[in-house]
Formats: sequence, structure tokens, C-alpha cells
Amino acid sequence: MAIHYQNSLDRAFHALGDGTRREMISMLASRGALSAGELRAPFDAAQPTISKHLKVLENAGLVRREVNGRVHHFHLVADSMRQAEDWISRHRTFWEGALRNLESFVTDGQPELRATDGSDEDTE
Repeated sequence: MAIHYQNSLDRAFHALGDGTRREMISMLASRGALSAGELRAPFDAAQPTISKHLKVLENAGLVRREVNGRVHHFHLVADSMRQAEDWISRHRTFWEGALRNLESFVTDGQPELRATDGSDEDTE
């Protein structure tokens, strides 16, 4: 049964959750636009399998297809990864704060208290 993601963030994380697709993204990032055949070259996979991977990347908005005759070239759409990057950044900030509090509690016996409203005042 296929899973159909409605949210663009879900589609991006699903697409990036596979090593083959991440490698394809890396290839496009380092080498620019590539044909489907060039993207297939490093993998021991059949053409239909590579086509499915490329379709997942397209549906996630991470790559854009350009068709010239029978040749399909794929381009990285870096802006589409920004939403995933923003989500990760927000959660990284939260967890880094939580880990600082845990470390403070373990070493000092008390959590490090910080203002959460953006003010610089210490909370005690």
C-alpha cells in the first residue's frame, strides 16, 4: 500500500529518508543538472526503480524535471529544502536547550533557567 503525503514537509522528509534519493540530491547539488541516466549510473538499480526515486523527489518539490526530446534532465530546487531546514532548526534549538538544562541538573543539581519570552532577564 502506498502512502500519500498531503503536507509538503512530510513529502520532503519522506523523500530525504532514503539513501539513494539523498545521494541523488548530493549529485545534483555538486554537479548541477543531470540526466536520469547520469543519476542512475552510480547505483545498481533498474531504470524503473530510479524513475520511481526521481518521481518521489519531484513530488516533494526537491527536483525539477526538464524534458528535451527523449532526455530528461533534473535540477535541484534548493528553496524547497528550506522548509525542512527551518523545521530542523526550530527543533534543534529546543533540544539543545533541553540538553543544557539536563547537563546543568546533572552537574549542579538544578536546571538552568532561561527566559522563554525572548527577554534577557534571568528567571529564578
